Amino acid sequence: MKRLLAILLALVLVPGLVRAQHEKLNVRDIVMDHLGDSYGWHITTVGHRHITIPLPVIVLGSDHRWHLFSSSHLDHGAAYEGFSIAPEGDHKGRLVENGVRPPLDISLTKNSTALLINTLVLLLLLLPVARHYRRGARVPPKGMPGAVEMLVEYIEDEVIEPCVGPEYRRYAPYLLTVFFFILVNNFMGLIPFFPGGGNVTGNVAVTMTLALATFVVVNLSGTREYWREIFWPDVPTWLKIPAPIMPAIEFVGIFTKPFALMIRLFANVLAGHAVILGLVCVIFMTVSMGTAVNAGMTVVAALFGIFMLLLEVLVAFIQAYVFTLLSSVFIGMARVKHDHDH
Repeated sequence: MKRLLAILLALVLVPGLVRAQHEKLNVRDIVMDHLGDSYGWHITTVGHRHITIPLPVIVLGSDHRWHLFSSSHLDHGAAYEGFSIAPEGDHKGRLVENGVRPPLDISLTKNSTALLINTLVLLLLLLPVARHYRRGARVPPKGMPGAVEMLVEYIEDEVIEPCVGPEYRRYAPYLLTVFFFILVNNFMGLIPFFPGGGNVTGNVAVTMTLALATFVVVNLSGTREYWREIFWPDVPTWLKIPAPIMPAIEFVGIFTKPFALMIRLFANVLAGHAVILGLVCVIFMTVSMGTAVNAGMTVVAALFGIFMLLLEVLVAFIQAYVFTLLSSVFIGMARVKHDHDH
C-alpha cells in the first residue's frame, strides 16, 4: 500500500506541485476532472506536456453521417470536422457540433474503456475456476482460482441461499456476477495508474444499470402473493378503500428499493475517491505557505492517504457485499408464498 501511494505521489503530485508554484490551484476542477469522464485517458504530466492515451470518438453528425476519429484531434480545445469539446456552459466537457449542440455520441470514453478492461480482468479471474472443474477435477484449485472459489462459496452459502431461499440456485449466477463485477471495478478504481483509476462504479449510469437489472429480476420473479401484498396488503380496509393509501405506498416501494441500491453504491464510491483526491490537493494548497508547512502537511496528507486507501479497500468489498445482499433480500421477498397454515 505504501508503494501504491508512492506511485500516486510520483504520477500526480509532483507535476502538480511544480505547476502550483506558478498558478492558483483550483481544487474543485482537479477533483471533478479526476472523477468525471473524458475522451482521452490522461496518464501524467511532465512539465507542461500532458501524456494522454487517445481514445476513438464515434459521433453521428448533423449531415447524418458517422464520424470516427482519434480524440487527439480535440486536444487543447481544437475542433475537428466541426466537433469540439465544450469548455464551459451546460455541455461542459461534452462533445458539441459547431459549438452549439451535442451530437449522438457513442464514443469510447475513459469510463467505458475502463469498463471493458475491468470486464476482461473479471473474466481472467473467473474462467480459470470454471475451466478447472470443466476438466473433471475433484480437487479444489490452488492460488488465485482457489481464492475466487472460496469467495464464491462464501457469497452463495452465507448471502444468497439464506436470503433467497430454496430457489437460490436459480438466481445465484446473476447475483454472483453482480458481486464480482462491482468488486473488480471497485478495486481497479483504487489503482492510480493505467489501466486502473477509472471511476466506473462511481458513475451513476453504471450503478443505475445494475439497479435496473435487479429491478427487472425482482419484479419478473414476483409471485402472486408478492403482488397481492402490494396492491391489496393485509391492513385495515379503510387504508385501502376508498383512498388506496397503503397500496400507493407499497407501489412506490417497488421503485425506491432499486433507487436506494443505485445511490448507495454511487455515493459511497464517489465520496471515497473525492476524499482521497482532496487529501492530495492539500499538498498543492500548502506550497505557497513555506517549506516547513508544506513538508508537515505533506506528511499528514500521506498518512491520511494511506489510511483512506486501506479504508477504501474495505469499502470496495463492503459495497459489493451490500449490493448483493440487498438484491438477494429483494428477490427473496418477491418469491414469498402464501402460508396456508397461517
